[in-house]
Amino acid sequence: MPETYFITGAQGCIGSWIVKALAERGDRVVVFDRSSDARRLNAIMKPGDLAGVRFILGDITDAATVRAALNDSAARRAIHLAGLQVPACQADPAMGALVNVVGTLNVFEAARVIGVERVVYASSAAVFGMSEDDQPLDEAAACEPSTHYGVFKRTNEGNARVYFLAHGLSTVGLRPLTVYGVNRDAGLTSDPTKAMKAAVLGIPFHIKFGGATDFQYVADTATAFITCADGAPEGAFVFNLHGETVALARIVDVINQVAGSTLVTFGGAPIPIAPAIDDAAIRKTIGNLPSTPLEDGIRETMRLFGDLRDAGHLDTSDIEDELRAHVT
Repeated sequence: MPETYFITGAQGCIGSWIVKALAERGDRVVVFDRSSDARRLNAIMKPGDLAGVRFILGDITDAATVRAALNDSAARRAIHLAGLQVPACQADPAMGALVNVVGTLNVFEAARVIGVERVVYASSAAVFGMSEDDQPLDEAAACEPSTHYGVFKRTNEGNARVYFLAHGLSTVGLRPLTVYGVNRDAGLTSDPTKAMKAAVLGIPFHIKFGGATDFQYVADTATAFITCADGAPEGAFVFNLHGETVALARIVDVINQVAGSTLVTFGGAPIPIAPAIDDAAIRKTIGNLPSTPLEDGIRETMRLFGDLRDAGHLDTSDIEDELRAHVT
C-alpha cells in the first residue's frame, strides 16, 4: 500500500531526490516549503511523477502553520530537511537559530501532538568540527562544532532525545557531510558539484577549499533518509552517513577526466569539519545502504547536467560569476 510522507525543505537538494524516489515508487508525497520554486524538482523528475506531489506553502518557524500542514497531510512519517546552511547561519546567527532550531522544534511538537509514527531529520557531520587525527569518527566521538550551523544541529539532536524520553516520539537524525549531485547548488560544500556543472559547460571553476572530505552521492543520501523513515526502530537515534573519504585532488582529477579537460582546480583551507566519518552504526541498525563509487557518481552527475544543458533547462544561477568571467 502507498504510504504518505510529509517532507519539509523538499525544494532543496536532498529533499528533491527524496521526493523523486518516493514518487517513482508510487507513494504519496506532501511537500511543505516556504518556496513555490520547483526548479530543482523539475530538473530531476518526470512531469507525470511531479504532478502527483502535493504542495503546501508555509514557514517552518510558524508553529501553528507547521502543525496544521502536518495534520492536513495525514502523513504517518515526516522527513524534515528545512534549514539554513553554514554561510547563512554565520551571516545571521539569530535567524539561523530560528529556522534550524525553532523550526525543528515546531516539527517535533507537531509530530508529537498529531501522533506521527517517526520523524527523520537532517543533522550534519558539522556537529564534529575538525578532527586532530585521520581516524573515522563514530557517533561516540566528541562533538566540538566550529560553526553556528554545527551547534544548531547538535542542539536538534539533544531536543530529539528529550522528545523521545518525555513523549515517546521516535526520531532519526542523519549526519551527512559533503553531498554532491544535481541540485547541490548552495552551501559550504557545494563547490565540487558546481565544478562538475562548469566542466560540462566548458568553463573554468576553482573549488575554494582543499584537504579531504567525506563525499556522498545525493541519491544514496536520499535512500538513507527514506530507509530510516520506513524502518527505524523506536527511539531517538543519530547516525553518521558515510560516502567515501577522498582528497579534493582526486575529486578534481575525476571531474577533469570525465570532462576531457583541465578546467577545474582547487585550493584553500580544509572545511572545518572532520573529513572521515564512520557509518557502522546505521548499517548495523538499519541494514545495508547503497554506496555509489566516486567515479560512477561524478559521471552520472555530469551526464545529467549534460542532458539538462542539451534540453536548455540547466540552471546556471549558482555559477554566474564563472559564466560572466568566461564570456568576458
